[in-house]
Amino acid sequence: MSAETTHSVLPATADEAAHDGSEVHEVSDKQYVVIALILAVLTALEVAATEVGLGSFLIPALLIMMAVKFFIVVSYFMHLKHDSGLFKFSFYVGLGGALVLYSVMLATFHFFIS
Repeated sequence: MSAETTHSVLPATADEAAHDGSEVHEVSDKQYVVIALILAVLTALEVAATEVGLGSFLIPALLIMMAVKFFIVVSYFMHLKHDSGLFKFSFYVGLGGALVLYSVMLATFHFFIS
């Protein structure tokens, strides 16, 4: 076997990938810590919102925070940020469908009527 046939097609390091023009999508440990802190703050805000009692703004505020957290989790922890557009579309349609379904169910049970 020659050296040419045993060489890997994929770059072994990020430096090799940078030199051959292919993209490397890595999230650093520091970025993961920042993302975790953002998610923790959003979770704390959700809990605080339920304790404070925002009245008719509670459900929309919680839905917005839920959507932001969903976007962050699927973008970074599920690596959707660097994935195919078809997969991104599928996840975001699912998110939109969940928001619509939840809103319709709340409206059906007259939750929004004060």
